[in-house]
Amino acid sequence: MRFVVGLGNPGREYDGTRHNIGFMVVDRIVSARPAARQRRAFDSHVFELNMGGRQVVIAKPRTFMNLSGRAVAAGLKRLQADCADMLVICDDFNLPLGRLRIRRQGSSGGHRGLDSIVGELGTDTFARLRLGIGLRRGADPAEYVLEEFAAGEKEEMENMVESAAQAVACWVREGVDACMNRFNG
Repeated sequence: MRFVVGLGNPGREYDGTRHNIGFMVVDRIVSARPAARQRRAFDSHVFELNMGGRQVVIAKPRTFMNLSGRAVAAGLKRLQADCADMLVICDDFNLPLGRLRIRRQGSSGGHRGLDSIVGELGTDTFARLRLGIGLRRGADPAEYVLEEFAAGEKEEMENMVESAAQAVACWVREGVDACMNRFNG
């Protein structure tokens, strides 16, 4: 079983914001698989589906970004899963818009959602898929991540979300090394 977590903030006011790119990837994956079973569990909106012959549980935590670790820790416990079977999807303003970076482990890089997960789990040894949202020169990062994508960025963002959905499918089927080789660039 694989556990995929897309990070974001709950509530309509955050729909379409840069910080919710993890939710957007989950929505893309689930929309391509209408047979996905949905439910609420461990402070998350949860989808159960089959990808490439493997059972996958995908979660969108209903906690706010900075408290994502609570939902993730509860999910791992409830699913009796290991960190090695988990992939976290999040935004990264240190990467240019459209760029993907997958790692098997590592620091949070200052991302509050990842900080929360590392704090709750007591480890940073879980795969993460970071999606580049860029950072406008002179922008306050805390405000910038809560902005919607500009009209001129939407095509690039949509392409990135599609590539990220493909990266998740690759990770599920082939593991983190194959995913890094194919999607880091």
